[in-house]
Amino acid sequence: MEGIGAGWIVLIALVVLGGILAIWFVGIYNSLIRARNEVQSAWSHIDVQLKRRHDLIPNLIETARGYMQHERGTLEAVTQARNVAVGARSPAAAGKAEGMLGAALAGFYAVAENYPELKANANFLKLQDELTETENRLSLVRQGYNDTAMRFNNLREVFPNSLIAGSFARAEMFEITNPAEREVPQVKF
Repeated sequence: MEGIGAGWIVLIALVVLGGILAIWFVGIYNSLIRARNEVQSAWSHIDVQLKRRHDLIPNLIETARGYMQHERGTLEAVTQARNVAVGARSPAAAGKAEGMLGAALAGFYAVAENYPELKANANFLKLQDELTETENRLSLVRQGYNDTAMRFNNLREVFPNSLIAGSFARAEMFEITNPAEREVPQVKF
């Protein structure tokens, strides 16, 4: 009888230990799912602001086109950079494309300096203000996304979570890799 009682105790201990391990596994897995969903949500906030930025740029170009007839190359560079940025789908691709777009816009604003009538145009000024506001919003949501991606990556990579996180891809950071692209365009009108 004593041998049977000890066997039951061992069996119960194994079942309890198995239950604890299962709960631990489910807890880690669910926290990884929540963190991955937070990264996707943060990316959607960036995507909304990028769309707003991309939608404003054609209006800005059209407003300037009448004044800057001899600056076709500058206008086309901004349009082409915008089209590339619209097509970017991942944070890394978007960071690269948005850096190129920022550089093209900086060139556009530099050329626009030579057109006093354009600088005085109310529609151009309104679009410029909206674009600046969008850039500020975009900066905030980029920071939020990168913070969320970092939390997810940390959660994914720390032990013992790393034992379970094999199927969870590392979140990409939204970074501008070219140092020249990090320069903030100077807008002076």
